[in-house]
Amino acid sequence: MAMAWCRSDLMHHLTVRVQPNASADRVENWETDAAGRSYLKVRVRAVPEGGKANAAVEKLVAKWLGLPKSAVRVVTGAKNRLKGLDIDGPPELAAKLAGDQGNERAEN
Repeated sequence: MAMAWCRSDLMHHLTVRVQPNASADRVENWETDAAGRSYLKVRVRAVPEGGKANAAVEKLVAKWLGLPKSAVRVVTGAKNRLKGLDIDGPPELAAKLAGDQGNERAEN
């Protein structure tokens, strides 16, 4: 199974799969697709128009990680459900992501 996150210096990269138009904003759980790619499943209420869902994902993931909104950016997959996020954060963030990836559900 490929990890859904990686770290280089003070930058972390996280792969998420987004469900827009959800009933609530929430971080769900870690999943693996048929190709063996792991990702964090995220649901947002925002519609996928004009970058609204991407902004909601950035805000939600930042809150979940306890970081400012400006620390999380969608860098790949802006118009796809599978997105790559760059996250500015301390090295300790890797431990949180690794620990949460082993859990059934990641609560925000």
